[in-house]
Amino acid sequence: MNEAYILDAVRTPRGKGRASGALHEIGPARLAAGMLTALRERNGFEPERVNDVILGCGEPSLEQASDVAKAVTFAAPGFSHVPGIQINRFCGSGLEACNFASAMIMAGQADLMIGGGIESMSRVPMFVGGGAWVTDPQITIPNRIVPQGISADLIATLYGYSRQDVDAYAVESQRRAAAAWTEGRFARGIVPVRETNGITVLDRDEHVRGDTTLASLGKLEPSFTVMGEKMGFDAMALQRYPQIAAIDHVHHAGNSSGIVDGAAAVLLASAAMTERLGVKPRARVRSFGTVGTEPTIMLTGPAPAARAALKRAGMDAKDIDLFECNEAFAAVVLRFMDDLGVPHDKVNVNGGAIAMGHPLGATGAMLVGTVLDELERRNLATGLITLCVGGGMGSVMVIERV
Repeated sequence: MNEAYILDAVRTPRGKGRASGALHEIGPARLAAGMLTALRERNGFEPERVNDVILGCGEPSLEQASDVAKAVTFAAPGFSHVPGIQINRFCGSGLEACNFASAMIMAGQADLMIGGGIESMSRVPMFVGGGAWVTDPQITIPNRIVPQGISADLIATLYGYSRQDVDAYAVESQRRAAAAWTEGRFARGIVPVRETNGITVLDRDEHVRGDTTLASLGKLEPSFTVMGEKMGFDAMALQRYPQIAAIDHVHHAGNSSGIVDGAAAVLLASAAMTERLGVKPRARVRSFGTVGTEPTIMLTGPAPAARAALKRAGMDAKDIDLFECNEAFAAVVLRFMDDLGVPHDKVNVNGGAIAMGHPLGATGAMLVGTVLDELERRNLATGLITLCVGGGMGSVMVIERV
């Protein structure tokens, strides 16, 4: 089997996912096209060398519909003849795009690939496209599928994470993200978004609130109480988990991932192509994959996904220097750390989606760059990226610096 190498990884800053957000006026195809252009400028390859562009998108509707990846190649100067394909594994889409690109190289069917993702949440709202797994009662009821916020609160209740626990985690995420920006830790991977006239639209994550405190979060009401108690979703979840008497609703906007716009791209190549381009690879892909877990609790996939990928790589959790586990909700990461037995000082060391936001289809690809940059900064070797995914799935990639 061939090796797949990561040559580079770039991302936009994350803009607030509403009409007043800095990136709202830029369409998703143009937003992601800037990432392709950045990879080309930074690494000196000709676009015709790229075998395919694979982009994740969590809501492939409206402007993100009809194979948005191909629209991106049309929007990126010089890439119009490069093929593009959009994939959707909900929150895991951006990482899965990188996994699929790696698989093509490992199988000997490609030499140069771009994986990544795009999500313009201010322009294409979540669930606007519908979908049977969330709208068809003949699917949702037998499988006890509940909204993700209910699942997050179910995790907190089942494993004993209090409101204090999840709020404390959120405060630390904000502190770490603010410190990372202050110290320039994201500088290598961030590509400022500019208008065609060169004016900078956004050059740093817009969602970070470094002044967040336990007191300020304590003023926020839980977001999913009415949904759970009045709309019947708590009762549906308790049918699957009768060992608990009631769900304690502890999550709110301050300890859950932020809604934002953003795009990311990762350049992957075979050994032969790295030599042809004269580019030194930054890391190699050790293993990757996806697992499915119980769909009601839904968000516990990261730990089993990590175990499966580590086993394929002949590794153990103790062999990983830094972890990125997407902060969909605070309880997700708390459970991941407890389940896998890893300390917080190795997980999301520069903050996460609670502080910076979660542009659904792009986040996984963003995390590849985040962990790689930090491994280089600390002169460490191995990283693991994982995300919980709707429907009870979990996506993962293990990388090693070269």
